[in-house]
Order: sequence, then structure tokens, then C-alpha cells
Amino acid sequence: MTWDPIRPLIVQSDLTVLLETHHPDFEAVRGELSRFADLVKSPEHLHTYRITPLSLWNAAAAGMPIDQMTACLQQYAKFGVPSSVLSSIRKYANRYGMLRMEDVGNELYLVSDDTVVLKEICAYDSLKKYVSDTRGERAIAISHVARGVLKQELIKLGFPVEDLAAYRKGEQLPIQLLDEEEGEGQAPFQLRDYQQHAVDAFHRIDAEGSGVLVLPCGAGKTIVGIAAMARCGCATLILTSNVTSVKQWKREILSKTGLSEDQVGEYSGTSKEVKPITIATYQILTHRGKKEDEFSHMRLFSERDWGLIIYDEVHLLPAPVFRATAEIQATRRLGLTATLIREDGREEDVFSLVGPKKYDMAWKQLESMGWIAKVSCQEVRVPLSGMDRDRYSASGARQQFRIAGENMAKLDVIDHLLIQHANEQTLIIGQYIDQLELIAAHTGAPMISGGMPYERREELYQQFKKGQLPLLIVSKVANFAVDLPDAAVAIQVSGSYGSRQEEAQRLGRILRPKRIGTANTAVFYSLISEDTKEQDFALKRQLFLVEQGYEYGISSWEPVRKKREEVHHEV
Repeated sequence: MTWDPIRPLIVQSDLTVLLETHHPDFEAVRGELSRFADLVKSPEHLHTYRITPLSLWNAAAAGMPIDQMTACLQQYAKFGVPSSVLSSIRKYANRYGMLRMEDVGNELYLVSDDTVVLKEICAYDSLKKYVSDTRGERAIAISHVARGVLKQELIKLGFPVEDLAAYRKGEQLPIQLLDEEEGEGQAPFQLRDYQQHAVDAFHRIDAEGSGVLVLPCGAGKTIVGIAAMARCGCATLILTSNVTSVKQWKREILSKTGLSEDQVGEYSGTSKEVKPITIATYQILTHRGKKEDEFSHMRLFSERDWGLIIYDEVHLLPAPVFRATAEIQATRRLGLTATLIREDGREEDVFSLVGPKKYDMAWKQLESMGWIAKVSCQEVRVPLSGMDRDRYSASGARQQFRIAGENMAKLDVIDHLLIQHANEQTLIIGQYIDQLELIAAHTGAPMISGGMPYERREELYQQFKKGQLPLLIVSKVANFAVDLPDAAVAIQVSGSYGSRQEEAQRLGRILRPKRIGTANTAVFYSLISEDTKEQDFALKRQLFLVEQGYEYGISSWEPVRKKREEVHHEV
């Protein structure tokens, strides 16, 4: 096929897709492509995507037709689409739904219309103990307790299971959402259009039972969870990332529903309430005295007849909770997250045990609608200070990363940015407590870390939200579920290697829409030590931001530093 300069895609036979960033259709093509392909590299001019079985299964589960996937490639490909790519898309996407779990009377069956596939599955040694009880050519009776483990094993072999088996209704609990008339003195509970679409997407799966909703930070995932909970009308266990998030869920539930204080319990290190709505942390569930001890709090999964379990920040789900989740596949499950990326690579387990992606709202789409702030992402590359350079050269790789993160020269950049954004609410975010304490002493601003009592943390958050504190320094304890809507500037001084999920959460601190009457904009700075291990890992963290549509500017601090010195000498 001849070269067509009008088209922005190059589709390669290894399922890699290249997208020109300067093409006028870049935004539209990226939005469609990202529904069934994963971003791999994002240099300035050409982004690289990879079509994978899991990306295709999530797209299929979310309702994207195969013809729509192939049409996207064919419409925009410069050289056409290799036939091998089209056949691979059909092969893998068609596998979702090829195997189904269904109820037949009181028995649970693994069924397929493809008898060859069922025979192939029965031949795998790893599956024989689960699939020995065949019922004709198209069905196998399986144990209810093997429901989760079998799904895990099958997806490893390339066969995702569409779970259509029945789910327990659980303990019934009518939950009324407050509206303008019933919520006197309260803010009216009214779902935004996309939140309603997300809830509808979850509840379209009445037969299927479970799924994951992907919504950007600041989009109101808690609100979506509450609305889904109300639609189910049953006892619900909510699992989330930290105590701050537990408190936030409880506040939102009590203010947005007709539930009373004695119906909503907290289950954490300081409180062990099991009520019709119970909110717990992943940390408490995985706590044990010794490594060889049992996880005693895992019994929470069976403390009540839960009809729904909500996994907030599902990308953080710890391995022991995966194991517990495999055992409760008859309970409806809802995963909420801003990103399906897991640093441990267990995205397939989220798909199998919590559920496939059912809804995904693009960050940039919400920004264009005004529901989240318009964010500019800037990486500032800072040369190592003289002292740090000597230490860096004499250290091992792991220590080099920390030296680069704590680069003393970053203090000058912080001073410059604080002057530049003097009238804006600013967060300084970092990984290392020693570094943050130094910055707190340097700037005179308070610092929040995991060691600070919860009450004091909340006090500082409230002061920041009211504008009484223009600058707040926070450790990774603020990565998740901290609602600071007026934060307009974030300065990331150090991070966790190449963690894209952390980058997403830190960006989320400034995505909340700003007050009416103020500019709905924000800036996210990453201070990166130049020519170091930190710069190498920063390239990986950029991927998530670029995938979501953010322009990622890179600048050098050295010219600014020299100019500042010249001005200082002239004065």
C-alpha cells in the first residue's frame, strides 16, 4: 500500500502501533486506540502502543465490538493493517465469552459452545483437579469453592472466563440517596452524567455480578460507589487504602444517604465496628503479629452476609486480599480506580477475581467538561549539587536513586517555584521523610507524614482547604483519598522509582475542580536530578500522564540558576 501522509498510525505485525503526536487527529485517535491498546513509550513525536490479550479482553468486556477495534486501525493506518494483526485481534477478543460460568440448578458449570476448547482445557495438568466432572461435550461441573481459582488458572492459559453464575443477594439494606427535598440542610446528591453512566455500566451486569470502573482522581469515585451501593440495596463491605479514606467514605455516606451513624462502621487499627455498612483498610486486613501467623482480620469477609464488596483503589489490592477474594466469588464485587496499572503486574488477577473493566472515562475528557482542573505537567531537571555528585559517584544503584531524590540543589528550585506561585495553594510531595523535614524547616511550612496523629493531620488538611495554610508538605501518606480541592500547584521532589500509579495519585491531589470564580487550572512539577537513576525512572512515570492526554514539558534548571546568579551579582 502507498504512503498516506494524512493518516497518523503505523500498525506493525507484532501488534505494536505507532501514533504521530503532531497529527491533527491525534487526540481523537488516541482516545479510541487507548480503549483496546496499552501505551508503552511516549517520546515527543511518536507514541508506541501495544495490543495485548488483556487489553482486548477488557475492551470486549466493556462492550467494544471487535469491528470497532479493527475499523479504528484500518481508518487511520498509513500502510494498512497486516492481516496477522486483524486475525490476532479477532482471535483474542473472541476468547472473552468463549468460556462461561453458569448455574444449572444447584450446580456450577463451566460451559462453552466450542467443544474443542473444552477438550483442550481438560487436557491441562494444572486444571485436571477442577475439570474432571464433564457433563456432555459442552459443560463441566465444577466446585463452587474453585470458582475464583479456576478463573485465575484459565486466564493464565489465555482463556478469560465470563462469569455469569448467580450471586448472593446478601443482607438487604434499603439505602436512600438524599435529593434536594429530602436532604434539608445537606448538599443535594445529584450524579453527574458520567457518574450515572458508570453506575449504569456496573448494574447492567446483573447477571455477571462484578466489574471495575476506571475514573480519574477528582472524578468522584466515592460518589459512584455510594450510588452503586444504593442501587444494590444490601449490606456492603468497603475496603480502602488508609484511615483518612475510611473517614472520607463515612462522611460522604452519612451526608449523601439516609443511613444513620449506627448503620455505618469503621474497621481499622483503632476501631473494630462491624455494621451493615463497614469500611475497612487493606492494612488492617493484612495485619498479623508474626509472618507465620494467620491474617486474623480476614474473617471480616464472613462477619456479615455482605451483598456487595467495594474495592477502592483496586490497583493497590494486596496479595492476601486477592486470595480471600478468590474464595468469595458468589458476592458481588465493585472495583474503583484511577488506573488499572499495578506495579506487581497482577492486572489479570484483578480481571479474574474482582472483575473486568466495565467503564473507563478519559481524564482529558473530564477536563474538557470542566469536572477536573486543566493541568500542566512540567519536569524540571536539576544538576546534582557538588556534594551530592561526589556521594552519587561512590554509591551503589539503590543508594544512587535516593541521593538523586534528595538532591540538595532542589531547594533552590523550590524557592523559585514558591515565588512564582506565591498566591496559589501549593503542595510539596516527597518520598523521604528526612528530605521533607529539611524542606519544612527551610520553608517554615508544616509537614504531614504517617507518624503524625490522625487528628493533627485532619486539622492541617482543614486549614489548607480553608486557605489558612498556603503551603503544605506531605509524604506518601497523602497519595490516596485526600480531598484538597483548592491545591493548584504540586511540587514532587522525590518519588517511588518508576511507579506510574503513584504519579497518577499525586497528580490527583490537584485535579479537583477549583472554586467558582477562580481559574480551573493547576501545575504539576516533578523535580528530577539530571543524568541520574532518577531521570531514568522518571521516563517510566511519564507514560501514565501522557497516556491520559497530558502534555509533559521538560526544562533544565541550570539556565535559570545561572540567570538568577547574574541578577544577584548585578544587585
